[in-house]
Amino acid sequence: MIHLVSVVVLLGSGIVAGVFFAVAVSVLPALAAMSPDRYLHTHQLLGKGYHPAMPLLVNATLLADIALAVLVGPGTARALLIATAVGIVVVEAVSHLCNAPINKEVGRTSAQAPPADWRDPRPRWRRWHMVRTAAALLVLVLNSYAVTLGG
Repeated sequence: MIHLVSVVVLLGSGIVAGVFFAVAVSVLPALAAMSPDRYLHTHQLLGKGYHPAMPLLVNATLLADIALAVLVGPGTARALLIATAVGIVVVEAVSHLCNAPINKEVGRTSAQAPPADWRDPRPRWRRWHMVRTAAALLVLVLNSYAVTLGG
């Protein structure tokens, strides 16, 4: 059972970190280069692909980390898995409290006619995305180490 849950933990944290990394190094620079109307339209389209897949994946990874922490027993691996669970909660909190409200704001804004007083959300969205990307990468590293110790 430990090996199966370890695979789920590594796949989940690897996919989450990989998706966030890809967004950071490829999608964000492309969005930053767009005019406001093209950015709004593209952001609205991109959001449809991430929901509900990413929240489900992040939650599944959290549950797998908790399960693995229980299965491995006391020691360094458990401490690392508890730390990774906290890291995933950070990813969820930043996503839910910071990036999601910006996504909703972008979704309500007309791409055909952005308002004259439109405040470009790209810098704020990027900052919060980089926070959750760093957390997700740290979770992947710690999960990898924990699985190595626990296996």
